[in-house]
Amino acid sequence: MKIFTAAQIREADAFTIQHEPISSTDLMERAACRCAAWIGEHYTPDHSFYIFCGKGNNGGDGLVITRKLLEDGYIATACLLQYGSKASEDYLHNLRLLQEKFPGNMLEIAALADFPEIHTPAVIVDAIFGTGLNKPIDGWLAGIIHKINEQRNRLTILAVDMPSGLMADNSSRGMPVIQAHHTLSFEFYKLAFMLPENAANVGQAHILHIGLHHDYITQTPARYHITDREMMRTIYQPRDPFGHKGTYGHALLVAGSYGKLGAAVLSAQACLRAGAGLLSCYVPTCGYDIMQMSEPCAMCITDQQADHSTHFHEQADARYKTIGIGPGLGTASATARSLEKLLDAYKRPMVIDADALNLMSVYPFLLYKIPAGSILTPHPKEFERLFGPTENDVQRLELLSKQAVALQIYILLKGRYSAIACPDGAVYFNPTGNPGMATGGSGDVLAGILTGLLAQDYSPKAAAILGAWLHGYAGDLAAAQLSQEAMTAADIIHFLGKAFQEGIYR
Repeated sequence: MKIFTAAQIREADAFTIQHEPISSTDLMERAACRCAAWIGEHYTPDHSFYIFCGKGNNGGDGLVITRKLLEDGYIATACLLQYGSKASEDYLHNLRLLQEKFPGNMLEIAALADFPEIHTPAVIVDAIFGTGLNKPIDGWLAGIIHKINEQRNRLTILAVDMPSGLMADNSSRGMPVIQAHHTLSFEFYKLAFMLPENAANVGQAHILHIGLHHDYITQTPARYHITDREMMRTIYQPRDPFGHKGTYGHALLVAGSYGKLGAAVLSAQACLRAGAGLLSCYVPTCGYDIMQMSEPCAMCITDQQADHSTHFHEQADARYKTIGIGPGLGTASATARSLEKLLDAYKRPMVIDADALNLMSVYPFLLYKIPAGSILTPHPKEFERLFGPTENDVQRLELLSKQAVALQIYILLKGRYSAIACPDGAVYFNPTGNPGMATGGSGDVLAGILTGLLAQDYSPKAAAILGAWLHGYAGDLAAAQLSQEAMTAADIIHFLGKAFQEGIYR
């Protein structure tokens, strides 16, 4: 699914109005009716609704929602914010309709002192500002935002299309923004919804389809995307009935050091569960018995050193379709020297994770030796150590994309919506996963899955997108059965087969 900018969303509205064709007021009616229907599915008429309406089209949506709720027997009040001298034509049209049919269900708010006293059970609906906002809210309107947020612990807050004060494409950090429990957004996710700094504002996002014109959606390019099951099914490569272990690639996993062999075990198991035909694990001598006993399906190569690896560069062999390196590797200087020699010798796309990334942050010249098309998998702190700090999530996203383009690699920045930045400038957000996956070893599992997919001749882009999705979906299946609290990284591996069966197979 594409993530359009605020400007593109306005274009999509205009294109739909012209080519469906449909009037702007009827399109507003359709969108607001979808909101009212969602509310009707989730709240009973014993709730009263206070719909705070700005004077633009977002406020027009709020007026329609008020009218529809009243028609359906709900108690609803449109709280009309009186600021400025102009109102949109569609707002004025729907204000007249509400005045004609329900003249007693409006409250004018011209100052902070006019804020109504709201008794539970009640729901506040935020329809003050939508995607068109391009500057911080100030003055007494900022006070209204603050007053609404003060009700959050005792009342439910719904935002229409965007939480007011949140800008769709730019950072709103430190600005007055509605803190919604639910955001009912039209047709598309907004970039702001993908960013951690906005989690407390967006709450749970629900995408309501309002019939924007298919031609505009399909023909208009977008830089940002959110992945889905249908995309995974187009990426997935069914197995050849005559395939054998050589068909699905031989991967090398360089991982583990004294005290961190569990990372190597998890990565190895995930690599094999992701479908690699053969796997060789390169570990220090102390890891030999552990690997042989923990994952008998993998072959094991040991380093000369007992507790860390120093000569894995000697394995830069064409027989390996890909190499995954980093989980539990350690950051010894001799390990760094071997990593440099490996990068000089091996030119196929690799998976670079964890301590391999930490070594690159200490020796940044190694970044320029990474084979084109490789996949880096930093968490936010690792990313900051590699590429430097940023002031907000939008800046970090720009830096992420810039580095992927400059280095011609894929960077998978892990998080709630892991962001996969591509060498062509596109960014894909992954929607699967849950907080139960915030546990030691989860990243090692992801590195193993990605290595297994690259070994099977998935393109680096396909491997990154499919690997992130499967990793998160397996985590969702594990949490559904075990709870988020009780699941471990090993459970993600255990549910990976079910993730293929339920999420990918047709």
